[in-house]
Amino acid sequence: MHIAILTFDGYNELDSFIALGILNRVKKPGWRVSIASPTAQVRSMNGVVVQAQVDLHEASAADVVLVGSGMATREVVADVDLMAQLQLDPARQLLGAQCSGTLVLARLGLLGDLPACTDLLTRPWVEAAGVAVLNQPFVARGNVATAGGCLASQYLAAWVIARVEGVDAARSAMHYVAPVGEKDDYVERAMRNITPHLPVSTMCG
Repeated sequence: MHIAILTFDGYNELDSFIALGILNRVKKPGWRVSIASPTAQVRSMNGVVVQAQVDLHEASAADVVLVGSGMATREVVADVDLMAQLQLDPARQLLGAQCSGTLVLARLGLLGDLPACTDLLTRPWVEAAGVAVLNQPFVARGNVATAGGCLASQYLAAWVIARVEGVDAARSAMHYVAPVGEKDDYVERAMRNITPHLPVSTMCG
């Protein structure tokens, strides 16, 4: 199981790294979570340089692809050559997007008539792309999910784990990362946000 987190120049650290940290709570042979970028290194909105683990070609073949957000997302979607490298397909992959990453999925035509979540700054750009934006942190339909607000990345990660490994695994991962003394509250909040969007087949854990 390969999960690629698309991370571009100007990326938001919270989007890429929170998801990466939670997803790596699953300890199974073959489970791999990668930072995927169009260049060997990318610099965050706060100057943190990270080394790409895979390129966009390998990311496009991943089982799960999450699109992080950042300051330069409008430049990303305007880059025809870069966008052409993103060969994503919800028929064969789980796809998720965080904040302005939702704009990437919208411009790739992967949201269709699905309503989506995004951050407040990106909302008008997503709406201009023809996508209705919801006033909530997370939504998913079928194999496509979107989240709005930096800390909603936890819901995106929990959704991926629930879809792939079941709700018990998602609860376990969230319990591990939640603050001491607030673990039950954090787990229940996460599950309350993702459970309505999960297929019935995942609910047995």
